Amino acid sequence: MPQNKPLPYQLRPQSLADFIGQRHLLAKGKPLGQAFATKRWHAMLFWGPPGTGKTTLAHLIAKEADAEFVALSAVSDGVKAVRQVIEQAKETAQPIVLFLDEIHRFNKAQQDALLLDVEQGTIILVGATTENPSFYLNNALLSRMQVYVFQSLTADDLKQLLTEALVKPPLSERQLIYENETVLMQLVHYADGDARKALTALDLVVGWLQAHQQSLITATVLEQTLGKKVLRFDKQGDIFYDQISALHKSVRGSNPDAALYWLAVMLENGCDPRYIGRRILRMASEDIGNADPKGLTLAREAFDTYERLGSPEGELALAQAVVYLAVAPKSNAVYMAFSEAKKAAKQYGNLPVPNHLCNAPTQLMKNLEKGKDYRYDHDEPQGFSKGQRYFPDKMSDKIFYQPTDRGLEKQISEKLKYLRAEAKC
Repeated sequence: MPQNKPLPYQLRPQSLADFIGQRHLLAKGKPLGQAFATKRWHAMLFWGPPGTGKTTLAHLIAKEADAEFVALSAVSDGVKAVRQVIEQAKETAQPIVLFLDEIHRFNKAQQDALLLDVEQGTIILVGATTENPSFYLNNALLSRMQVYVFQSLTADDLKQLLTEALVKPPLSERQLIYENETVLMQLVHYADGDARKALTALDLVVGWLQAHQQSLITATVLEQTLGKKVLRFDKQGDIFYDQISALHKSVRGSNPDAALYWLAVMLENGCDPRYIGRRILRMASEDIGNADPKGLTLAREAFDTYERLGSPEGELALAQAVVYLAVAPKSNAVYMAFSEAKKAAKQYGNLPVPNHLCNAPTQLMKNLEKGKDYRYDHDEPQGFSKGQRYFPDKMSDKIFYQPTDRGLEKQISEKLKYLRAEAKC
């Protein structure tokens, strides 16, 4: 393999045994693991963050299926290019795995052009997206594809990846070693769950070592190649997670002073403020919720302010949000309710929507009694249709959301008690 190729390309796994990560999909008995074991292939959609192995796994599927691998991007390639691949598949006996990256960028008409050939199995379509497919892909196309959710690589996954990289060609002959476990973990944290980012960083490090005729990967080398501010944070491995945990728990515990301290420590040590901004958004939703909905708005505006101003000026907006959330009334009621709702969704599966809740924009839909007997709440007394059901017919009514008696949720609780009592009338 040419040595000038990027390291992620050179180290791409050539067999499933070498693939790291996604064990929830690939372990024995798991969905994709079963497909590899039985060699029964189908149209697939890989949904997940960058650097989690979507492209690599599509390559391995083509290899296992003894198929030609064709990669297109919905950003730069259109239906014409897809059609050419389909025509090639019809003219040759060899199956084709069509890997369509960023498939969510295709519009409805472009997606519709895939339907017949995907259904007939003319090609083995493997789509990849970083976006929620339920928002971007047609139901018709989604129904013909099995969606597999890829997860960011764990710290253990990345540690294995970076350790093994040094003992595989093209790096094995250089006899490179990490100075200690801390240096290795710095690279792991830098990659933030992204295998491609991890290997690209290692590639830069190796290039620097080669230029300086060295073989020891040290913290100083990482700072020289990847930047001091990024990598001086968390030199003891778990400190990063401990400190973000301390910040989050200080906010949850309504201690603005401790929260400001941990925020300052993390920023001073070089933590990416955008990471903190994302965590603040999570705090606002998870721990404040509807007890003070303004918390989420302020957290989002603080993040936007940082994006506009950058460091250090924008960090003050993050501090403002942290203080506000720390002193705000707390509730995890929505967090708990949504967790229970997801459990119910898994338990009951994809139950049909009751006819009276369906939309009926056409006469055909009306003839099928879609929307029949729906009661429009604004026409009802007090703007509320007593007794109208909103859960699927085969599912009993559930109560997931149980608001606290703190902040705005105290008023929400009183309103819900009235509504739930009236709904039974």
